[in-house]
Amino acid sequence: RCGTSFLLIVVVVSIFVFVFVGLHPLWWRLLSRMLLMPLVAGIAYEILKFSSRHLESPWFRWLIVPGLLLQKLTTREPDDAQLEVALAALKGVLDSGQELT
Repeated sequence: RCGTSFLLIVVVVSIFVFVFVGLHPLWWRLLSRMLLMPLVAGIAYEILKFSSRHLESPWFRWLIVPGLLLQKLTTREPDDAQLEVALAALKGVLDSGQELT
């Protein structure tokens, strides 16, 4: 249940929702997408939550596999150089926060 899976579900749901909008002038397509995006995001969120509650079902496990594969593609463990940069940044933030108080 991460953002990567959510974005994949948003893309799939938006394809199904916006196919009903049809081919209209550009201004209508832009307006319809802006107005329908909260609906698309809500549907995607509910699908994500529903699938997380039914992980024991083989059908839902099969449906979440693309999201898991995309998550595996976009995320990985940091290497030592990345950890060193993150720790230096954290130390800088903590040091500057102590000076402000």
